Amino acid sequence: MANQKGGVAKTTTTLNLAVALKEQGHRVLAIDLDPQGNLTMSQGLDPDQVVPSMYHVLVQGHPIAEVTHRCEIDVAAASIDLASAEVAMAPMIGRERALERALRAVRDDYDYVCIDTPPSLGLLTINALCAASKVIVPVQAEYLSLRGLAQLRQTVDMVREQLNPGLQIQGILPTLLDTRTVHAKEALEMLEEHFGAEMFVTRVRKTIRFAEAPVKGMSVLRYDPDSTAAQAYRDLAQEVLRS
Repeated sequence: MANQKGGVAKTTTTLNLAVALKEQGHRVLAIDLDPQGNLTMSQGLDPDQVVPSMYHVLVQGHPIAEVTHRCEIDVAAASIDLASAEVAMAPMIGRERALERALRAVRDDYDYVCIDTPPSLGLLTINALCAASKVIVPVQAEYLSLRGLAQLRQTVDMVREQLNPGLQIQGILPTLLDTRTVHAKEALEMLEEHFGAEMFVTRVRKTIRFAEAPVKGMSVLRYDPDSTAAQAYRDLAQEVLRS
């Protein structure tokens, strides 16, 4: 999941899509590449206490299995150390492929790997794009969120040309949608006008459930399995499986 704008539900999408895929019987790993560690916290883990973490995988070459915790799905946890990972990785040869190399050892253990990225297009996100086959772009239905899509597409094109020829945008996912507001409706219309063919059919509507579930250390699908929020990510999982 990638979008350089924060607050667009990347973490929410990573976790709940991963859990929805597991519900369908798939083996799923979720990787937290955000120094804020929100995905890690959303599964009841404390980023301040996690050692080793994804920092040690990327910078020191630890096996990813060492930082993977069994939760609702398997979670490769982040810690605050990740904030300094980009500086530490700068002199490394092949620094863009550190995550790809780490995943080789567990490639046969999982059907899907869902990667949560920070709100930037820095080295951590580049690592995710080099390791991934497809990118899902969560986008909040507001004007400022739409402006960043062109920059993200340029980054994806650059990575495809120079580092990962098989990379493609799987789809754009409208999130935190509040159809009661005129602005949200207009922003959604703009999205459909400019990116219609790339958009998922699923729409993730704004609900307090997305704020409540992480407090309990669980996904929305576990916290309120019969909610419209949970169903939205089950629908997304079906779209991902079909594509």
